[in-house]
Order: sequence, then C-alpha cells, then structure tokens
Amino acid sequence: MDKNTLWAIALSTLVIIAAFVLQPIFFKGKITDATPVIEETVNPETAEATTELPEVSELIGKSETVEETSLEVIPEEVITINTNLAEIKLTNKGGDIISYKLVKHIDTATKEGIQISDSVSENNRTCAIAFGPAETKIINETFNVNYDEAKKEVMFTKPVMVDGKKYIVGKRYSFKDDEYVFKLEVLIHSDDGTGMNNNGVAYTIRTAPQIGPHFNAKRDRYENRQFVTFNGSKYKKIILGQNQGLKSFDKDYLWAGIAGKYFVELVIPSASETMGSAYYTTVIEQNDYANAQALLTRKAFTGSDVSDTYYMYFGPRNDKELKRYNVAETNGWGIGGKKVSNCLQSNQMLSWLEAILKVCLEFMHKFIKNWGVCIIILTILLKLVMFPLSKKQSLSTLKMQQLQPKIQAIQAKYANDQQKQQQELSKVYQEAGYNPASGCLPMIFQFLVLLAMYNLFNNYFEFRGSMFIPGWIPDLSVGDSVFEWEKDIFLISSFTANNLRILPIIYVATQLLYGKITQYGGAAQGQNSVSMKFMTYGMPLMFFFLFYNAPSGLLLYWTVSNIFQMIQQIIINKMMEQKKAEIANGGDPNKKLPPKAKAKAKKTNTKNVSKKL
Repeated sequence: MDKNTLWAIALSTLVIIAAFVLQPIFFKGKITDATPVIEETVNPETAEATTELPEVSELIGKSETVEETSLEVIPEEVITINTNLAEIKLTNKGGDIISYKLVKHIDTATKEGIQISDSVSENNRTCAIAFGPAETKIINETFNVNYDEAKKEVMFTKPVMVDGKKYIVGKRYSFKDDEYVFKLEVLIHSDDGTGMNNNGVAYTIRTAPQIGPHFNAKRDRYENRQFVTFNGSKYKKIILGQNQGLKSFDKDYLWAGIAGKYFVELVIPSASETMGSAYYTTVIEQNDYANAQALLTRKAFTGSDVSDTYYMYFGPRNDKELKRYNVAETNGWGIGGKKVSNCLQSNQMLSWLEAILKVCLEFMHKFIKNWGVCIIILTILLKLVMFPLSKKQSLSTLKMQQLQPKIQAIQAKYANDQQKQQQELSKVYQEAGYNPASGCLPMIFQFLVLLAMYNLFNNYFEFRGSMFIPGWIPDLSVGDSVFEWEKDIFLISSFTANNLRILPIIYVATQLLYGKITQYGGAAQGQNSVSMKFMTYGMPLMFFFLFYNAPSGLLLYWTVSNIFQMIQQIIINKMMEQKKAEIANGGDPNKKLPPKAKAKAKKTNTKNVSKKL
C-alpha cells in the first residue's frame, strides 16, 4: 500500500470520527422533514425471531431519557402476521394495524378476504392511540419494533413528549392461531411519576375507520353500520347515519365497538372501570366514503406506570364464533363472562324463537346442503303447524259475523250505558260459546313468527355467499339478479341498484293473488270497500318498492309462504262456504245438512272458489 493511500485512509477516519462527535453538539434537535422513510415488509417465515419480548418492568425501567432518543430516526416497517383466520399487517408508525383480512370470508367485490380494517389513512389507523380526548390527533411517530415470530407477538416502544412531560409508551400485540380475538396491551411510563391527565382523559383508543365489506349506503338499504355496547345487563345498538361528527356515549360498558350486518369489531377492556366515555363517528375522510368508527377513552391515571389490556374481537357476527368467547374454557384467551354474543343481529324479545328456528334450519342443512331448499321446507313446516290456528281464526270470524245483528242491536240499545252494554255483550258471547280473543291470539302468534323469520332470514350469517339456483340466486344474502347494467339511469338506478330482479315480481304476484283469495266474506261496502281494495292491491305494490333489493333468502321465504298459504286459504274457504250454507239452511252452524243439500253446497262452493281464482 503506497503512502498516499495510507494518508487518505487516516484523514477519512478522522473526518468520520469528528462528524459523530460534533454533530450532536452543533446540530442537536435539527432533524428536518426531508428525512427519507423506508418501508419494509417483514415476512414471518424469514424474519429473525427474538428470544423474548421485553416485559412491562423492562419497558418502564429503560434508562434512556426522551432527550437522548429524540434524534433517533426510525425507518417505517410493516410486519405481516398470519393466524390461519386472518392476515394482519402492522406498521411501526404509531404501532397500528393497517390491514386485517379475514382469509376464510371472501369479499364478492374484491375476490379477497374481507378487509376488517378499511379506510385506513395517514391520519387514521386501526388501534391507533391519541393522548387526550377523542378529538385529539393520533400518534404518527415511528416506534422501535421487537417482533417474536414464534409467539406471534409484536412490541412497539417509543419515548415521547406530551405537554412538556416525558413518557415511554409501549403497545404490545399478541395473536393466536385459529382465534378471532387478539390482545393489545398499552403500557405507559411517566418519567416524573405524575401520571397522565388531559381533561380527565389519559388517551383514546379506536377501532378501524370503517369495517368491511365496502357498501353503498344509498343502494344497500339492508346493510348498515351500528355502534354496539353492553354494560353487563343491557345491550345497546345505535344505527349510524352518514357523515356524522363525533357523538358521545356516556354510559358504562363492558365492551363496545362497530358492527356491520355480518362482521363486527369489539373492544373488550380487561378493566372496564378504567374506561371513560365512548364515542362514534361517521365522518367522510376520503374517497367520499363515510367512516364508521368507535373511539374509547381511558380515564386519567396518577403515578409512574400503567398497563392496560384490551381484547379485540375482529370477526364474523355469528353464533358459532361469538359464543366461544362467552365461556373461558372454549377459547384460547380464557375470556368469559362478557356475553359478547349479545351483539348478534337478533330481535332481543324474540331471540328465543329465532334460536328455535335456527336450530331447525341447521338440522335440515345437515342432510340438505342447500340453504334455499332448507328455507322452503322450514316455511312449509311452519305453515302446517300454524294451519289449525288459521282455521280457528277463520271460523271465529264466521261466528262473529253470525252474531253481528245481536251485537249491533245491543250497541244501539245501550249506546249511553257502556257498562250495561258490556254486560249484555258478554251474555251473548257466553250463550254462543264465543271468545272475542280467540281470533286475536292466532294472529298474534303468527305475527311473532313472522317477525322472527324476518330477522333470521334477513341477517343469518350462513346465507352469506350461499347459492340457491346458479345464474339466478347465487347469494341468499343479497337480491337475486338476472341482468345488471353499469350506466346509472335517473331515478331507476337508485331504486333498482342497476339490477333486474325476478323474485320481487314473483313475490308481489303471489301477494296479489293471495289477497283475492282471502276475500271470502263477500263484497264490502263504502269505506270498508276502499280499505279492502288498498289492502288487496295497494299494499303489495308498496311492498314491491320496499323489498325490491331485499335479501333473496328473505323474499324466498315470503314467496313460498304466500303460495302455501293460498293453498291453505282455498281449503279454509271451502270450509267457510260449507258452514255458511249450513247456517243459511238451518240457522245453526253445527247442524248437518242432508246429503243432497250438502252436495249442492259443495258444488256452489267449488264455483265460488273458481271465480276468485
């Protein structure tokens, strides 16, 4: 090596040493915004695993001060973790989640896993933290990363300054295979031991800005977003509007979150007593798509250290998965007693009836692997069970018609004496063996079944993506479609969602026909005639517009119900005509007609039914 080369190496070494020594002295705190950010994806299969993540005591016991580490430039990293059920991407920018795909549930629009962490932006990410109240901006600094691949745990740590005070902040995520729940620990060390307090709040933690799949609120009338919460005894659901600012929920809760029709995000604090007010918002932040986000505040704390644990359920809104987390022994996290399945999409008053119907439906599906066929069979079975009630209601109506002359006479005679009127009416009912409530009870029961079936078939998770008839009804959770067009048509597109559907037309046709058949009582007069015509023709046409985009599983149930009820009504009409003929013949509905008169009544009844059809 020549002399000039040796001198060059020596001088270069001195320059490098001088730069390291003098730079902190003369350029302290002068890091510019031009510092490049390096994005790096860490593959769990190739990333080097650490032997053990730092414990809480190690985190809060760090010797570095905020001043000593504030100059450190940390490149941005993206860590990818797979749990068999989800693919999760975390960034060390804020220590947040930027993608959470449920790999076993496919989005029909993207053909990929459902994106639970939707609408993420630079200023709003899933599980982001803001120091202070809900309106405070989230942490946007990059954290140090410590990743344990074997344990599926990631620790993000960062010394920060908040209102002139020094803190060391840690966020530790823990994931498990085959679990829709993950654990998030928020660890904060107060350097001066005074804790953290900003108007009674330490920090705010949030769900994803929006929960997938993507939906158009103007077209998808049977989809919505809800803020859900449970306080240990009462479940609360608030349907969210569009582009609403921050709304507060100032009641206690064991858990809270955001739910769509088929998926839900729940935040379950391990110590709910430390939580402050909850908030929800649907502001539009990007791409003209409203958020649907919950923000939960943590109460202020005193002292040096705090360690908060949150269990986050990001998954399907169905019985099978949610009920696992009701009992500690049935899930890998040991979560129990929180009643998370209360967030299921059901009518709380009729949940017992829905549960019975669901069991019947699922039992049939063990043998018949087509949910559409199961809907048809269950509907027919229900109609058979309720036929005696329908028959009883019709016969009760007939008896009421027979008693009308006596009832009207009593009402006219005792028009000014209501007490006497009721006494005389009771005598008439008792003598005739008629109970006025007998016609109402069957109607109430059928109405309850109708409500339970509506809620079940409109929200049943298993219908999502389930095919009934290829090319016509490929998904029972959405409307059928025989033709779809792309270009919007004024007024028509907002109503049809750019789809030509056949099932709503069939449904309305059966409804109109059923209305004609039920008019066995003769032509109504005056105002009653107008009301009857509206019920027969007006209501079905209204239903056509209301239910055009209804889930095909729900419309299939209504259509089959109408068809089978028409058959039942034809049978009941025959019985009614026979009873009328018996009454006209002898004045007694229980009196039997002679064989010839009976045959004549049967023939007359057949003609009447044929005319109505």
